[in-house]
Amino acid sequence: MSSKFLFLYKVIFLITVLFFSIGTESRAQEVVEIKDNVDQHIFSFKQIEMLSDTSGKLSFDQIRSNAIAQQFKPSKTSTPQTTKLNGVYWFRINIKNNSKAEKYFLLEFFDQTLDHVTAYIPQKDGSYTKKEFGDQFPFHSRKLHHKNFEFYLSNDNDEVQTYYFKVQSSQIGDAIIVLRSVDWFISYALDEYFYFGIFYGMILVFSFYNLIMFIAMRQKQYLYYVLYNLSIGFFEMSTDGIAYQYLWPNQPAWNQIAYAVALYAVSIFALLFTRELLFVKSKAPKLNKLILGVIALRTLWFLYGLLFNQNLFSYKFIDAIPLFVAFFTGIYIYRRGYLPARFFVLGYSFLFLGFVLKFLIMLHFSFLNFGVISYYSLSFCFILEMVFLSFAIGDKVSILKKKKDIVQRQMIRQMVENVKLKDTLNQELESQVEERTREVYHKSLIIEAKNAELLDANDRLKQQAEEISRMNTLLEQDNQELQTNVEKVTRDRVMSTDVDFEEFSKIYPDKESCNLFLSDLKWKNGYQCRKCKNDHYYTGHIAYSRRCSKCGYEESVTSFTIFHNTRIPIVKAFYMVFLVYSSKGKISSHKLSELLGIRQSTCWTYGSGIKQRMEERKSQLKKASKNDWSQLVLD
Repeated sequence: MSSKFLFLYKVIFLITVLFFSIGTESRAQEVVEIKDNVDQHIFSFKQIEMLSDTSGKLSFDQIRSNAIAQQFKPSKTSTPQTTKLNGVYWFRINIKNNSKAEKYFLLEFFDQTLDHVTAYIPQKDGSYTKKEFGDQFPFHSRKLHHKNFEFYLSNDNDEVQTYYFKVQSSQIGDAIIVLRSVDWFISYALDEYFYFGIFYGMILVFSFYNLIMFIAMRQKQYLYYVLYNLSIGFFEMSTDGIAYQYLWPNQPAWNQIAYAVALYAVSIFALLFTRELLFVKSKAPKLNKLILGVIALRTLWFLYGLLFNQNLFSYKFIDAIPLFVAFFTGIYIYRRGYLPARFFVLGYSFLFLGFVLKFLIMLHFSFLNFGVISYYSLSFCFILEMVFLSFAIGDKVSILKKKKDIVQRQMIRQMVENVKLKDTLNQELESQVEERTREVYHKSLIIEAKNAELLDANDRLKQQAEEISRMNTLLEQDNQELQTNVEKVTRDRVMSTDVDFEEFSKIYPDKESCNLFLSDLKWKNGYQCRKCKNDHYYTGHIAYSRRCSKCGYEESVTSFTIFHNTRIPIVKAFYMVFLVYSSKGKISSHKLSELLGIRQSTCWTYGSGIKQRMEERKSQLKKASKNDWSQLVLD
């Protein structure tokens, strides 16, 4: 029994060893060998293994330990991705060196949007050197001034060496690792930059041409198309690394969001161009409201991401919504019979195809493995879209020109008909004019006879008018004398002691007449400045005041008079002076209060001042006329 058990144990052990050896062999990472006849190799599937560092704290020594090294798993896709934003991923590849190779080789990271890559490069003695690169570092820190990330390989032995890469990025990045010979890299880089120049040159040519069209025709569709093309160029330069190399090499922070700003501009100007080119506002009002709503929502999304959560910018396919709305609008307008929409729909069909290809690549369809065509598929589609959108604009202009020609021909036909109608009317009018001329001639003879009679009548009327004018002149002189006498009588009446306030107010009805009286009284002998004795003045800021032309001193009309700074109406103050003067100071303050409607205390205070002034000028008042109360006014 023991021998049988021992035999069974050996069989089970051999089966187990065989199973694990087969399983280990199936999981073994593929090694890429350096060969002179292979200028380029892209690592994919089992050639690249990855590990997601969920804690983000694993050191390089821990990564190399047996416990964690076994957690590396081969990529299930041709190009593994860093799907967790700002997460830490580890990648490793195996390269078999070839010391006999005559060419120099380098490793290149093709995705320019990776923020931070730490490469652990094996050395001949078994140690590792660390090299850091990524788009969060200034561009001048790169050893090779190229849009991608590269470093040279030391191919000085024939051993298999393992390279480790620690990758962290705020965007969804592709771990596209390429082994290239230096000769091939130089040739490939020159060709790539050459085609970039053609691509961006086409964008500038299209933009410049349509800018000239906008300046010439002042149609907003050309301006929106220019801004749309420039936004596409801006987006492509931001994503392929050209902008970081040439436009803002020392602005890594801006480089992190530049692509999002450009993509936002692409969506907005695409919708505005669609509205303007296809006359959406008039042809499809509901779609016009939808476009405006999408513009508003896309703007809110952009502002929220810019101010609060820039990780939202990684969801680039959100911009498929505005472009799909533009695409659907073009189809709808085309089905309504608007012909320029055909090229618009065709152009957006290529753009839609480009987005579908990018989406399928993101989903890791194996038949779309990484290559130049698949990686730059959206750029190719952008070029085709620009071409067909230009055709759409040209088609619109051509249709408008045809319509203009048709309208011009209709106008010419109408003008010919108008000329014929005009000739017919002119002939009828000429006959009517001749007939009317004869009638007018006969009537003119009658009018001449009537005019002669009227001339005689006018002569007689003229003589009568002259006589009436002389009579009016005499009457006017009599009226003036009568008015002068009336005013004199009224003034004399006012100057009597029995006049009431109503009659007094006829001579000094308001403040202006009082100020005019004071002005004439003060400066009847000419003006002289009280400060500098200058006799020239300008009209002051206050009514009837005078300002010295030399020193600028301004004297009001009430200054240096009994009415200066009085708090009662100046008309009543005039009347009070008149009453006190005409009564020779015997009128009481109670009587003044009753006549003027002012408080008795105010009348007593103001009346006392008048009486004091009368007492001071007693000798002057004796020489004055009977009613010359103006002697009390001036200081």
